[in-house]
Order: sequence, then structure tokens, then C-alpha cells
Amino acid sequence: MRLAIALEGEDVSGHFGHCEKYALFQVENGRADRERDVLSPGHEPGKLPIFLADLKVDMVIAGGMGPKAVELFQQRGIDVILGVKGDASHVADTFAAGRLQPGVSSCHH
Repeated sequence: MRLAIALEGEDVSGHFGHCEKYALFQVENGRADRERDVLSPGHEPGKLPIFLADLKVDMVIAGGMGPKAVELFQQRGIDVILGVKGDASHVADTFAAGRLQPGVSSCHH
């Protein structure tokens, strides 16, 4: 499974579409290995689901994302976990271990 986490610095971004970059992790056998970071191509309606689907992403994690964006990701077979905060590498490890708890999305538009 390939995981993309929206980043602001090394922390999970509060808004998926406005982050500076995405950390890509390969998740297997309870481990999350960071593959690389990719710069965001910019925030345009419908662009990010296509961009990350082309990178073979299966799951995205962010602090927040609008409901229409969630729907567009799901239409491409990409699952979404929102309401997450903290260091991205720690979040990825927690996800890989099956212990990540979603919170409330910080974005409600």
C-alpha cells in the first residue's frame, strides 16, 4: 500500500489541498518506509486526486479536507483519513501498526 501524508514542514498539514508537499510511504507488514516527498502541484479543484492516483497512492492522511475532495479521492479508489496531527513519520508508523485513530476534519468547506 502506498500512503501519502500532506506536509507542512515535517508535520501533518491541517489542510490537504494547501500543503507544500506530500510524503509518500510504502506500507507493508506493519512497517512504513518513507520513499520520497513530492511537491504539491498546486490547489485546483479535482487536480490532486488525479495527481496522487498517478503516483499509485492508496490512502491519504491530512488534518482536513473538504467533503467534495474526499468524494473525488474515493471515486479514484483512494481512501482518506482526516483529523490527524503530529509528526508525519510517527503518524505513518502508527498507521502501519494499525493504531491510527482519525479525528475531526479541520476543514469544513
